[in-house]
Amino acid sequence: MAVAAAICWFSAGTSLYSHRLSTPLFIPKAVHQNKKCHDPSQPKKAVGKQNFLWRSKDESHLANKDGRSSKNETGRSQSTAFKSSGQQRKGSGKGAPFESKERQVETGIVEDATFLNAVVKVFCTHTAPDYSLPWQKQRQFASTGSAFMIGDGKLLTNAHCVEHGTQVKVKRRGDDTKYVAKVLARGVECDIALLSVESEDFWKGAEPLRFGHLPHLQDAVTVVGYPLGGDTISVTKGVVSRVEVTSYAHGSSELLGIQIDAAINPGNSGGPAFNDDGECIGVAFQVYRSDDVENIGYVIPTTVVSHFLEDYERNGKYSGFPCLGVLLQKLENPALRACLRVPTNEGVLVRKIEPTSDVSNVLKEGDVIVSFDGVRVGSEGTVPFRSSERIAFRYLISQKFTGDIAELGIIRAGEFLKVKAVLKPRVHLVPFHIEGGQPSYLIVAGLVFTPLSEPLIEGECEDTIGLKLLTKARYSFAKFQGEQIVVLSQVLANEVNIGYEDLSNEQILKVNGTRIRNIHHLAHLVDSCKDKYLVLEFEDNFLVVLEREAASSASSSILKDYGIPAERSSNLLEPYIDSIGPDEATDQHEFGDSPVSNSEFGYDGLFLA
Repeated sequence: MAVAAAICWFSAGTSLYSHRLSTPLFIPKAVHQNKKCHDPSQPKKAVGKQNFLWRSKDESHLANKDGRSSKNETGRSQSTAFKSSGQQRKGSGKGAPFESKERQVETGIVEDATFLNAVVKVFCTHTAPDYSLPWQKQRQFASTGSAFMIGDGKLLTNAHCVEHGTQVKVKRRGDDTKYVAKVLARGVECDIALLSVESEDFWKGAEPLRFGHLPHLQDAVTVVGYPLGGDTISVTKGVVSRVEVTSYAHGSSELLGIQIDAAINPGNSGGPAFNDDGECIGVAFQVYRSDDVENIGYVIPTTVVSHFLEDYERNGKYSGFPCLGVLLQKLENPALRACLRVPTNEGVLVRKIEPTSDVSNVLKEGDVIVSFDGVRVGSEGTVPFRSSERIAFRYLISQKFTGDIAELGIIRAGEFLKVKAVLKPRVHLVPFHIEGGQPSYLIVAGLVFTPLSEPLIEGECEDTIGLKLLTKARYSFAKFQGEQIVVLSQVLANEVNIGYEDLSNEQILKVNGTRIRNIHHLAHLVDSCKDKYLVLEFEDNFLVVLEREAASSASSSILKDYGIPAERSSNLLEPYIDSIGPDEATDQHEFGDSPVSNSEFGYDGLFLA
């Protein structure tokens, strides 16, 4: 089947009722690559709870200069049958082709490898919210994916495999019994979910996987999972093509990723990728598909997985990856560096600072960041990576945890300074995912208000949202914690709102002259209004005026006519607490000239696996 002209990401989780792919019969091949993010100037061991078997007993190989594993066997997984004499690594300078017998895994060895039994099939029933009708949910659908055991009664899979999951079940290889699983944590940015299974029968004879080091280019990689095309376990093999900071389609984030050329198909999501030692080097999660490329698949490396697990252990929940909260510009031009009085070929220019970030207290626009925790930042925005590579500067930030303190070396007006800032997760003015699962809503005289979100934009189609609203969604920053863009989603026709029936997807700015801050504030302003009229101000000075008492009286009949259970979501029943200063709620947003994500090619070509 011909591939769609548009570049897009695809999900490896397979839907039983409705497939996510626009061209469901097209099965793109994906390349798997696994690399370990390690700054040679700051050796860092893998961290985490010991009963998670994602940390090797002997971590000395993690600190080797070239990043390769040492010869010490104490940290190797018990299941080492994956590596045979015919798979030993040749000298890197020989240029031996990967398809040679020396680099292939013998079929019998793979079939007998005990670590394959740690890979399970995931069955999930999803019930997603209806963002256009926020008081209800969409029709449920089912999907399948993959997961694997990591010890301590826990499994790892992809977050998108269990998103909006109302029921999650898992089945072991060679077993016909499905066991109910519980989702302990979901990391949206890193597309990882932690599951647990209480049944003791499920864990009988189970041997969890052990995590390995970050691979190098051309290292052999084997992807295991339960993709489309059959019911039994599937094994595909390839090599590592690239290791770099890459776009994560599900979380719309950018973290370290491994690009590979092994086939990743729908259903492979959440399955492990192995090296020749039978160690798990990452989690398969997405592929890149377009008319111009082929065989590009992606694996979440163990460094990202370990960050997720340690975050969960520290806080008892997933708190997210922190960000610096700045927009940066490269300083490749010598005249630009000279004008900014930067004496060396290094540093990045601070163009915009997010008001909600802690660095807004210590950085200024026009500062030049030349180091991060003592690591020099190049003029292209890169830092040293392993022995002879460089990687995007934001990789260093992603190694931090929420609440960590970072030391920044900056040049301001020609003077070198050191400043410190607390790193926190980004505050999204327009969120990519809704916490709690169900969006907030408020119905006033048939006018349906809800916060603007990426799922709402996707459901409504960009053409109906309008260019101005899309510009705010893509380019503007939140000025304070809790700020939302509240839109009039639609009007439920009634006598009380005659003349307003055709309004949709318009941003509301003020209620009786007071600027609204979020949908909870809007509900508070409506409830506390004592005037005869409710005066609602929208973009471009469009006015909607309602008689307050008539609007209140019509509420029950509107809800009954349209079969709506309540005039507002349950979270808006709580009292509104004003924690925002008057100076923070301004009428205008500042726009950056770069979108919130500075991915090179965006997320349109990425499909979740």
